[in-house]
Amino acid sequence: MRWDIVYKGKNVLVAGGTGFVGVNLIRRLLELGADVTATIHKKEPVLQDDRIRYVRCDLTRQEDCHRVAQGMDFVFMCAANTSGAAVIEKNPLTHVTPNVIMNLLILEAAYSANVKKVLFISSNTVYPAYTHPVKEEEMMTGDLFEKYFCVGWMKRFSEIACEMYATKIRNPMQVVVVRPANIYGEYDDFEWETSHVLPALIRKVVERHAPLEVWGDGKDLKDFIYVGDFVEGILSAMEKIEGYEPVNIGSGRSISIREALQTILAVDGYEDAQVVYNQSKPSMIPVRKIDVTKAEQLIGFSAETSFEEGIRNTIRWYRQSRASE
Repeated sequence: MRWDIVYKGKNVLVAGGTGFVGVNLIRRLLELGADVTATIHKKEPVLQDDRIRYVRCDLTRQEDCHRVAQGMDFVFMCAANTSGAAVIEKNPLTHVTPNVIMNLLILEAAYSANVKKVLFISSNTVYPAYTHPVKEEEMMTGDLFEKYFCVGWMKRFSEIACEMYATKIRNPMQVVVVRPANIYGEYDDFEWETSHVLPALIRKVVERHAPLEVWGDGKDLKDFIYVGDFVEGILSAMEKIEGYEPVNIGSGRSISIREALQTILAVDGYEDAQVVYNQSKPSMIPVRKIDVTKAEQLIGFSAETSFEEGIRNTIRWYRQSRASE
C-alpha cells in the first residue's frame, strides 16, 4: 500500500509521543510525509526532529485534549499509563483511572474537533483466559485472567466507549480499535520496574547476568509482534477499516518464554548462561494465542518480521542506545 498517498500532508496527532509505540509510529509517519503533532507529558522528546510539533500537555485535562485535537485529520491514541507484571501485582488499580480519563477525553475532543478518524490501541488482556487462538468476537464471552482483571476491564470499557462514538450516536465518528499481541522492538521500555518480559530478558542477556533469573517457569506462551510490523498494521487498519470492526494485530505464532530466551541468548552470543526460573515472582497470562485471520482478510495485514530478526534489531538498538548514554 502506498501509505504516502494516504498520509502525506495530513495533520496527524500521535497522543503519547514519547511512548514505545508512539515513537515508532512518529518515525514512520514522518517517512510518509505527514504533518505530525505529538503530545508529551513528563518525559522529554525521544525523537529530535524539526518536523515534529511537540505539545506538552496533560491528557487527563479536558482543555488540553481539546487543544491538541483541533485541526487534526487523524488521531492515534497511543498514550497510556503502562507497566509490567510487578507493578500490576502490587497495585492492580494503577492503570484504571488515568487511562479511562485519557481515553474518554481524547474521544470527546476528537469528536468535537470533527476529526476524520481515531485509532485506539486496546490490549489482548480484554480476552478471557482461553488457551486457543482468540478471535475478536470472543472478548465478552468469559472471565478475564484474574491478575489482569483491572487492566482488562479498563480496556474493555474504553472499547465500548469507542463503539459508542462509532455506532451509538446520531452523527458518528470513525473509530478503529486494534488489539495488539505483545509488542517488542526499538525504543521499548527497559527499566526494571516497568518493563515487559522481552526487554527485561534482553537487558539481562546484554548485561550478562549470572545467574540469569527468569520470572515464572518460562512455559508461558505468547504471541510477540515486532513494533515495525505493528506500526504497519495500525496504519493499514486506520486506512481500510470503515465502521466499527475491532481487529487483532499479531504475528499468529505462539512462542514460550523459554524459546524466546534461547533466541535472545543465541542472537547475542551468550552461550554459557546459567538460567534460573523463579516461580515465586509475578508471572503473566499462561497462554495467550492470537487469531489473526481477520487482519489478513479485512486489512490485508500479516507480520513479515521473523522473531529472530526482530530480536536482532532490538538488541542492536539497545546496545547503541546504552553506548550513546
